[in-house]
Amino acid sequence: MQTLPTLAECQSSLDLDLQTLAEHRSRWVQTSVAERIAILNEIKDALLPVAQAWAEKASRQKGIPAGSPLEGEEWLSGPYTVMAYCNQMMATLSQVQGKQHLSGLPLRELPNGQLAARVLPHSLWDHLLLSGVKLDVWMQPGVTRANLAQHTAAIYDPASPQHKTGKLGLVLGAGNIAAIAPLDVFHKLFAENEVAMLKMNPVNDYLIEFLDAALKPLIDRGFVRIVRGGTDVGQYLCNHPLVETLHITGAGASHDAIVWGPGEQGRANKAANTPINTRQITSELGAVCPTIVVPGPWSAADIRFQAEQVATQKLHNSGFNCVACQVLVLPKDWAQKSAFVQALEGVIQNAFPRGLYYPGAPERLAEFCTNNPTFKTLKRPDGQDLVMSTLDLGNAKARSTEVFAPALNVVEIGGQDAEAYLIAAIEMANSQLYGTLGANIVIHPSTIAQIGRPRFEAILADLRYGTIAINAWTGLGFLSAQSPWGAFPGHSLDDVQSGIGVVHNTMLFDKTERAVVEAPFRPFPRNLLSLSFTLLPRPPWFVTNRKGAILGQLLVAFQHRPSLLKMPRIFWNALLG
Repeated sequence: MQTLPTLAECQSSLDLDLQTLAEHRSRWVQTSVAERIAILNEIKDALLPVAQAWAEKASRQKGIPAGSPLEGEEWLSGPYTVMAYCNQMMATLSQVQGKQHLSGLPLRELPNGQLAARVLPHSLWDHLLLSGVKLDVWMQPGVTRANLAQHTAAIYDPASPQHKTGKLGLVLGAGNIAAIAPLDVFHKLFAENEVAMLKMNPVNDYLIEFLDAALKPLIDRGFVRIVRGGTDVGQYLCNHPLVETLHITGAGASHDAIVWGPGEQGRANKAANTPINTRQITSELGAVCPTIVVPGPWSAADIRFQAEQVATQKLHNSGFNCVACQVLVLPKDWAQKSAFVQALEGVIQNAFPRGLYYPGAPERLAEFCTNNPTFKTLKRPDGQDLVMSTLDLGNAKARSTEVFAPALNVVEIGGQDAEAYLIAAIEMANSQLYGTLGANIVIHPSTIAQIGRPRFEAILADLRYGTIAINAWTGLGFLSAQSPWGAFPGHSLDDVQSGIGVVHNTMLFDKTERAVVEAPFRPFPRNLLSLSFTLLPRPPWFVTNRKGAILGQLLVAFQHRPSLLKMPRIFWNALLG
């Protein structure tokens, strides 16, 4: 890691960058839709030449060996996600006049009366690349078919004054997933009409050379600046008179230090409701995220595949994800419980090796062991061991601490049947676990049929998380630019939990409540035996995918210039994965 510049060394350049951005605020607001589309196309062309170096550099920095299939994680959660956002936002902007991008969008009323919009699949490519995957955006109560257009893309509505004055936003970048920082910048620009200063996290500021190249079309026009530095630089920027709004992806403690101040004085300010920073602030701050396994008639192959799914939720990016599975919720009386746990432990112990890279992980793992004295260690001879424990719901520290490392708590819930169990598990997650960012549910299709789809969705409505994944991981919601990404609405500055506001959301909905993503329970071709005719093999983001690296590279090239001619090679490698 390079030595960070001190504030004294870079203050004058920071001031100059902020002044440049301030001078271009109004110009960005006046930038036409056609030019915005052109800029996004330029970004795609600028990104492609640096994508491989980006993915390889990030892999080495994270301790992923050269040639490992895990390199695919860096392709997918970096260049691919940025490229996909560009495509989705271009598609929206090309039809945003008169809100025409809403035309033909499947809408339905949920059992509780809320409006849901199906944003994926939305194109031929979605049907081919993510066969069987569905993503619904649930709107906040009060949004209806009749008024959805009024609550969509307000900044592009000539009659609306929203975000038309031009502002300068500061984005404090995340240190774990490469695409987070540029996507947050895009949201400031294309959804909030703000120019943006991006302050990179020191953990991954090695990405600056690639982001400078990829975002050059925005940088050259004076709409974006990217800087590096430590806490002193961050504090200076957060309190700079030219900075009007803030967005942070990180820890709740960092958010509170910005809003209320550090240490005892910060706690006193919070108690008195006297923030030291009164700028508009949005945030995504992680959570203690649950995965709820619902009992059902699983085959041995089902158990193995869903064990890979849950292992991915925990081990992706070595556990350094805000939506990593933190608490595995199991049915106490399920006959296949032991078989599932055994399969999960086997997948974890045999997963492709990698180490810890995020600062403070050893200390957080040690704290986890202190908070959860019943822990055991799953040895991984060529990689970082995983610590696993039974969660004591009476231990407030254990159920409210996001470990942000390879550690997993397990809790068992009783219930007379699948429906009763699911209701009890949801109540536990809502009332006992900290945060509302993401929750996963693993459930057999016949169990959903037994409960009934309307009843199942009515039960889901009680699960208060910003993204819910059914037979998938909420990380798929992050990868899907159409999906809003953030906490369940309702948090406040003095009880921020998983944050305030959403990002991504390329459909530009103004009042979303949550996203619900659902994937096939069984992969292709095994699903054909149960008369399910989707074509999704083992997903490329699975930590067990043997072709992850080549698939990541192929998918980036596809997003750059989508073509049917590129599909056979992608599908062939997907089958081999």
